[in-house]
Amino acid sequence: MMEAAVFEYHKEEDPLDIEDFQAGKKKLIQPASLKDPKLEKLKETLVYWINSTLKAEHIVVQNLEEDLYDGLVLHHLLSKLAGVHLPVEEMAMTTTAQIHKLEVVLEELDKRLGLQDSSRIKWNVKLIHNKDLLATIHLLVAMVRCFQPELDLPLNVKVEVILVETNKSGIKSEIQTEVLTEKRDVGSDSLSNTEKEDPIEQLLKLETHKVNTVKKAILHFVNQNMSTMGLQVADMDKQFADGVILLLLIGQLEGFFIPLHDFNLTPVSPSEMLHNVTLALDLLTDTGLQVSNVDPQDIVSQDVAATLKILYALFKKHKGK
Repeated sequence: MMEAAVFEYHKEEDPLDIEDFQAGKKKLIQPASLKDPKLEKLKETLVYWINSTLKAEHIVVQNLEEDLYDGLVLHHLLSKLAGVHLPVEEMAMTTTAQIHKLEVVLEELDKRLGLQDSSRIKWNVKLIHNKDLLATIHLLVAMVRCFQPELDLPLNVKVEVILVETNKSGIKSEIQTEVLTEKRDVGSDSLSNTEKEDPIEQLLKLETHKVNTVKKAILHFVNQNMSTMGLQVADMDKQFADGVILLLLIGQLEGFFIPLHDFNLTPVSPSEMLHNVTLALDLLTDTGLQVSNVDPQDIVSQDVAATLKILYALFKKHKGK
């Protein structure tokens, strides 16, 4: 019987919250769906994204259900991604304090996500505080789509859920399919997500003059910011390969000084160049700027697409500042 399966599942995984059932409806992920490789990949990607974004704050998330319920991580993500600083205590130790913190953080997040219509929101304070995996993933996916749309999330992730509804006649349940990430197009699974979505990959397929127009705009942006150091870039495809100008540009844009002993100012060998570029990409990650599918070796090898992706990400973040 379906009701028996629901209660048996909860006996194994979590203590059953009777109040939740008395309140009306509750969704539970089917045990088989919890083992779906696509769901596992989505969870891994979200954990990596959170840890990369909050690396400078020394916050490490290991488990989405266990590590986000008190509002600390969500508060720091909101602060880092949207520059929002809310009047809430840093560490909420009691249940009352945690719920209050979540109320403040989620209210601001929903505004930033453009979701004032409560009927469209698939999470709430109670679900997040109760460590509801479904609600937590829905919230994190919405945050990625809003604040970091260039990040590649696994496509077409779906889970089977049991919708349990309480009414006067007892408990009624049915199985439904819940979509966590959309399928872009028919056949998208056989194509690279980056190929389909990355603006630089799309740009490089256009006519040469259109590519050159964008490159000129980015080059102008670079030289504007490098002029105070007496530096100028003439060949964007080659001058970033050793990582030196890239490091200086990142430091200039992000407002921090990179000690000379941390990198090779006059690199000669490929290993020295690779060290510089790797440091540059690590610094970008530390500042919350993630560029998908770019390997340090690509920059050293003067891969045009990889170099443009990095510079375009910096351009998009800092233009007009």
